[in-house]
This record gives sequence, C-alpha cells and structure tokens, in this order.
Amino acid sequence: MKLTSTIAAGAALAAGVSAGQNNYLGFNSGATLPDESAKFEKDFLAEFTTAQKLPGAPGTFNAVRLYTNIQAYSTNTPIEAFSAAIKTKTKILLGVWASGTTNINNELAALSAAVKQYGSDFTDLIIGISIGSEDLYRDSATGRTNKAGVGNGPDEILSFINAYKKEFANTALSSVPVGHVDTWDAWVNGTNKEVLDAVDWIGVDEYPFYETGKGNKIDNAGKLFNSAYQTTLGVANGKPVWVTETGWPLTGPSWDEAVPSVENAKSYWDQVGCEILFNKVPTFWYNLRDSNPANTVKFGVNQKLDGTPSFNLTCPAVSKSTSSSITKPTATGKGSTPSTLVTAPSQTGQSGANNAGSAKGADSSSDSSASKTSSSPASTSSHSAGSINKVSGAAFAGVALVAGIFATLF
Repeated sequence: MKLTSTIAAGAALAAGVSAGQNNYLGFNSGATLPDESAKFEKDFLAEFTTAQKLPGAPGTFNAVRLYTNIQAYSTNTPIEAFSAAIKTKTKILLGVWASGTTNINNELAALSAAVKQYGSDFTDLIIGISIGSEDLYRDSATGRTNKAGVGNGPDEILSFINAYKKEFANTALSSVPVGHVDTWDAWVNGTNKEVLDAVDWIGVDEYPFYETGKGNKIDNAGKLFNSAYQTTLGVANGKPVWVTETGWPLTGPSWDEAVPSVENAKSYWDQVGCEILFNKVPTFWYNLRDSNPANTVKFGVNQKLDGTPSFNLTCPAVSKSTSSSITKPTATGKGSTPSTLVTAPSQTGQSGANNAGSAKGADSSSDSSASKTSSSPASTSSHSAGSINKVSGAAFAGVALVAGIFATLF
C-alpha cells in the first residue's frame, strides 16, 4: 500500500478516537506451548520480559491479553500468567473462555482465587476483562460454514457478563471495564446488539490476510483493516474499540491474494501498526510467538524469545508534512461514530482468528490464520472477513482440553 493510503487510513481511524483510555501495547498469550504442554510461570516470564525489551519497538509492549483465567489442564487453578505479570509489572487484559459451556463458574472461581491470593499486586495490573472471544462469530452461519468450532450465542454471552458482574460487584474488580472480543462482522450483526449494549468496551479481531475476494494483497492491507475498523466504530455508540488481534503471517500457504513473508509482515506492521494503531489505540498484536502446531501459517514476531525480532520493528520516519496530515487522537480506542464510514468488506468468510481459551489455556492469537475450529481457550484469533478454515490455537487447546477439563467447564 502506498504511504498516502496508509496515512488516509490513520486519519480516518483517528477521527473515531477520543480521550479517556490508555494506549496499551501488548501481545496475545495462550495457556499452552507448541507441543500442547501447559505454560507455567517461567514460560510467561520469558514472554513478558522479551516483549518489554524488543529492540526498535515503537513503545514498550508491557501488556498481555489472555484467553482464560484457568491454568492449563486444571479445573479452576489460577493461570500462572498472573504471577509472571506481577513480577514483570505487565498490564493484564483478562479473558474468560465462554464457548462450549453453559456457565463460567470455573473461570470465575479461578479469578476469585487469584484476587484472594495476590491482592492489589494483581488487581492493580488489570486493565479490562473480555467475557468470551469470537464466540458470536463461531456461533454464526459463517462460523459454522467455516467449521470454526463451538461458539455461543448472544443470550449466553450476556448471561456470562451478568454472572461476572454479580460475582465481583463488591470487590476490587467492580470498576474493571467489561468487554467482549469478536470479529468485526459479528459486531455489525444486529442479532448481537444486546451484547454490544452490555459491554463497556468492544474488542475487535481483524486480519486483512483472510479477506478473501477483497483484493487482500499486502498493498491493500491497510485499507482493508481500516474499513473493518471504521465499520466497527460505526456501531460502537461511542464505546472504546480496542484492537485485540491483528497481524500478518511470516510463513505458510497463501490465502487468495495474500502471501505470507517476512517482508509482508514488516509491511503490515508499518502500514497498520505504525501508521494506524500503535500509541493511538489499545492494541494486542498477533503474536509474539506461535503456539498452535496445527496452524500452517506463523505470525511470531520473536518465536525464540531471544530478543531478535523476525523483522525490523522500527517504524518508518514520518515527515512533518505527513504527520501534520494525520489527526492526532487525544485518547485511545474510544470510538465516536464516524461521520463517514469507509465501505467495509462484505462478510464473506472467517471472521477472526479463533481466540479460544479454555481450561487448557488459550493459546491466543498465534494461530489466527486458517481453519478456525476452536472451542476452548487455547490460542485463537479470528479473521473477520475472509473465509477461513484456521485452527486457532485456542481451538486447538480447547480440543485437548476436552479430554479432561472442558467437561468441567480453546
């Protein structure tokens, strides 16, 4: 994409942003490793410390988005990401796995235990909580067609939101903003309006890579992303819209016109991350490292956690004339309905990268690319518009979870 079109996307996005939020920078993190074994504190520590010291990064990536509160392969033990976050002062976007279940009792029990165990050292790091991840997408006709895995409908998600609020009404978490994460086309679906009305903020997962039939080559990625984001802002009724998953794969098979490569991943980082999102909108990139072996496309910015990124993370210099043409957002993620919406890509397929997070653990976005079949809190990310068959990490984790933990409720 030419710089001018990227700038236009940045300006359009800025028009829907206002004050009141911090512009968090972070990655997604699931509960399991590539071999499906559980992550423990040392694994999360390695991720969080690496993220905070990435050379050339446009800021400090000191926030993490989780898919579940439950330690992998346990029933309701708090995930060890919590203690790692405390030790590294990493901000936490909590996640509650909400698919394939009729209640979130174990998720709430794990979170309650963590609050009791860690106190304010833990609660002071919490920036929000997402009740569910792409559940509405997976439960939709498109999700079922794409075999995205088990989801949940708006009535169930609403009941889970109310259950969380009731459980933590008189605690240190009572003022934590409550949201839900889904694909852009799930948010614009009128049948899900009750969920939109019930949340304090909206999380959107958007992958132009999967925008089948929309000219999804890398040069068009910024335009496709902005189109979907602006469409989400248009239905947000002024609520903050956080970007909870986005990225471009480094390796793997092509998807329509989209080609994975290190060069294209860098271009997407520059077009979407640098020009539109970083330090303007709360952003959780997909991903620091991949954790889903079933996914054939790989996104890891630093897969080995050795401090050497897959590509140069330094953002391009912006000329004075360029910077002056972009409206500077005064805040981060709060979207006032844009006066003019960019035409959004039609809902043709997969909506986000399956973000699942179940007891086994959500392997957050590392597998947000192809066939989504997640039904547990593993790592997931959906691709909003292109039709996809991505097996999200979360979904993958969920499958394994089913063997033991899912029944208690990737």
